[in-house]
Amino acid sequence: VQLQASGGGPVQAGGSLRLSCAAYELTFNSYVMGWFRQAPGKEREFVAAISWGGGSTVYADSVKGRFTISRDNAKNTVFLQMNSLKPEDTAVYYCAADRFPVDTVVASPPSAYDYWGQGTQVTVSS
Repeated sequence: VQLQASGGGPVQAGGSLRLSCAAYELTFNSYVMGWFRQAPGKEREFVAAISWGGGSTVYADSVKGRFTISRDNAKNTVFLQMNSLKPEDTAVYYCAADRFPVDTVVASPPSAYDYWGQGTQVTVSS
């Protein structure tokens, strides 16, 4: 199983980025997909998650209304659209896959996820 995250980079505050995570050797539509982030010196934190079919999503309060998670099961890819970025959004962003048969996602901790991507750096300057 391999998850490859991409789309990170430098951006000014107020700008937007779209992260992508492609999954390989995974029955993609059987997994809840999530995004997490980790800033220097801080623990990895939940950002967003989406159910198998995309009908249920959940977000951390800090990103609600600014970030949107979506998935394309035909392309085995999950996305994170990030708008109105703030300097405090600066972190390495990771995608993750959780083999858990639920239709309604919750903000699960990192330990609930089975597979992880390598991370992509997002740097927001003020």
